[in-house]
Amino acid sequence: MSSLQGLFARIFLFLGLITLIALLSVTSGRAAPYAAVVMDARTGEVLYSQNATARLHPASLTKMLTLYIAFDAIKRGEISLDTVVTVSKNAASKPPSRLGLKAGQKIALRYLIRAAAVKSANDAASAIGDALSGSESAFAARMTRTAKAIGMKNSTFKNANGLTEAGHLSTAADMNHLGRRLFYDFPQYYNIFSRRTTDAGMANVRNTNRRFLDAYRGADGIKTGYTSAAGFNLTASAERGSKRIIATVFGGKSTAHRNAKMAELMDIGFGNAPANAKIRKPEPADLGAGALVADGRSAGKTIRLVTVLQTSPRPRARPGAVDPAQLEATAEAVLAMQDSIEGAIAVAANVSPPAVTPAVPNEATVVALSIDARPAPRPAGLIAPATEDQIEVAARAAPTPAAPPGAKTLRPGTRAATEVVTRMSTSGGRHWGVNLGRFPNRSVAERVLMKTALTETVTLQDGLRKVVAQGGGYDANFMGLTREQADLACRRLQARAIQCFTIGP
Repeated sequence: MSSLQGLFARIFLFLGLITLIALLSVTSGRAAPYAAVVMDARTGEVLYSQNATARLHPASLTKMLTLYIAFDAIKRGEISLDTVVTVSKNAASKPPSRLGLKAGQKIALRYLIRAAAVKSANDAASAIGDALSGSESAFAARMTRTAKAIGMKNSTFKNANGLTEAGHLSTAADMNHLGRRLFYDFPQYYNIFSRRTTDAGMANVRNTNRRFLDAYRGADGIKTGYTSAAGFNLTASAERGSKRIIATVFGGKSTAHRNAKMAELMDIGFGNAPANAKIRKPEPADLGAGALVADGRSAGKTIRLVTVLQTSPRPRARPGAVDPAQLEATAEAVLAMQDSIEGAIAVAANVSPPAVTPAVPNEATVVALSIDARPAPRPAGLIAPATEDQIEVAARAAPTPAAPPGAKTLRPGTRAATEVVTRMSTSGGRHWGVNLGRFPNRSVAERVLMKTALTETVTLQDGLRKVVAQGGGYDANFMGLTREQADLACRRLQARAIQCFTIGP
């Protein structure tokens, strides 16, 4: 009997071995599809491609988009590098590669970004997505919208980390385009991709791409990826002399095979790219209108950033101050004349603007003076408008007070001889500011600044309005504040449902 049982056992073991060998043979014969693309990063010109538009599994190259969205959210003031994120159960449950996060744990966003970019930690990437959108599915939808908005035409996403999931697909061309976007749209963060090691808060982590970074001269990024369905993927960038090449490989058979293929592609790129080429950066993407508006948590913040204020309560007039109606008329007049402001402009009730003689700005002076006449008091709550180089304008909207003894008296109809335009000083620790968002054109940004100044007179009365052209839009800033003034102003504005964030030196 025992011999019969032993015979059956040997038969089952033999059949099991045959089955295992068959499965391994099938698996090895079904290698992940190969795709590749090479681009001149300076111009966006494709120098080589193979199967580049096939929709394949991107694996952890997905994290490039997660990081792109995080960088954009920081720029918008939706979150900051120092924001403390509470790790969700969803993020904590992700399989390796992991940072080792626990549900309920609190960790700064900057460490999650480092872990996702350098170690390719799945739990860190999911924690970023959950913090920004509330859930994996909501963030995945935001990823797909953002991808379309920045020109990734054939990509859809289901998670923040790149683990294999039905419908989570991209192309070598799209991921290469995203790598170029990271380099040009967020150069201040790009160096993270070249770090061999970094402090991720809980531990020092090592770069999954360090072998290629060390082996290929000029390599400085960007991201590796691997799953059994995707194979060994890599989007890499390298610079030699005046040339920069970005290339992507999908479906490598191993780390060594993938890195060898990438070196071949990079050599093709450097060999075919012209020595001198004019840099053509990617066109700015409208993420406010296209990518975020459907995200419940992000939409409110985005709408406040891109929508002009329709109403603004008038501040109470101080005793002896100008009538509020006259004050708002002065503000509107300044806005109308902003494009032609080169010197000091005085707007007076029932009096035509006085002649202006520009003077060299003096950093130590912060007021505008009129020769032969005492300056009129500034209307309550009105912050004088500033041009791009921070010139302050004195608004002469109040009736001229009585002249002091000994002063010359102006006859009716005559004007002050000269007005001196000066530049506001930012000395004495006044290197902080408040950003109200990015707007499609300068006039909208100026109008938001003006109406915000009329709304929040207490904390912004010393602020200097400044519009800065950046990233295809116009940032509306109040500058020249102390850190305490900037923090208090932003808190008070947020209490009025006006989105803002402070700017440091």
